[in-house]
Amino acid sequence: MTARITVAGVTSLYVSAAVDGFPLEYAPSSRPGWMELGVSGAAGHIARVQRGLGDDVRLCSPVGRDGAGLLIRRELARAGLLGAGIVPAAASSMGVVLVDRDGRRMGLPHLRPADVSGYPFEVLREQARGADLLVLTNARFVRPLVPDAAGLGVPIAVDVHRIADPDDAYDRPWLEHAEIVFCSHERVGDPRAWVAALLARRPRCRMVGVGMGARGALLGLRGGALVTVDAVAPRPPVNTSGAGDSLFATFLHVLLRTGDPVEALRCGVVHAGWKIGHRVPAGVSLAAADLAALRRSLRPRAALGRWDR
Repeated sequence: MTARITVAGVTSLYVSAAVDGFPLEYAPSSRPGWMELGVSGAAGHIARVQRGLGDDVRLCSPVGRDGAGLLIRRELARAGLLGAGIVPAAASSMGVVLVDRDGRRMGLPHLRPADVSGYPFEVLREQARGADLLVLTNARFVRPLVPDAAGLGVPIAVDVHRIADPDDAYDRPWLEHAEIVFCSHERVGDPRAWVAALLARRPRCRMVGVGMGARGALLGLRGGALVTVDAVAPRPPVNTSGAGDSLFATFLHVLLRTGDPVEALRCGVVHAGWKIGHRVPAGVSLAAADLAALRRSLRPRAALGRWDR
């Protein structure tokens, strides 16, 4: 059965460029080893991953009618994601990603065009009709939509990225209403303690995932189960941009298809590990059959434990 997923958030035009390393030293001119143009942004990337895996995805995102917007719309049309949820904005979001020789990235997102765009709730409501899941990214324009979206009767999932506090004021609407919450390990301290704290504070939440980069990923379930999956990669990392989006999007796809959170986390780790071996990870995605074959080949190790002990 094909899952119906509505994704709301930013879609951006990005330039990715190679640098020798961080910190950067000033030079009046420097020629990168490579540079590529692509369409990304959290919502755009998540939607493309899930569409590529075979889900029925409706993308809700403001996109300008400027030059960047024309390129974004063309790429969304090619991916089958240009629909009624793409609403006109005064300008398009753009960004730059600098990537060093080890694949570490420094993102320079220019999100103000999306931040100042008001998104009509009636469009989101219509796009959510019949959906199995609402993926409401923590973009600024999505924030005022979350409480009303919670009343639609569709489960909500969110990746709150580099959060540090389980009571974070900005992310509170998502934390209060989401059933599935993912984040990066970068600022949470002890991931196991983070899982315990969030599940204790947010009774609606039933799963908390933490992407841990080269250490893989962790998932806590209400009831006390804790799953850790080791990182795998078929080739060395080239660009780690969007690894968390890949993990999150793939996890949701597999969870909706199978109901198995352990297998979903394994597949998410595999897809993220494969994507970061490319210069523009958001521009490439595996189909469901290819992901399944790669997962069987790489066999990511999973360990089961408890977060409540």
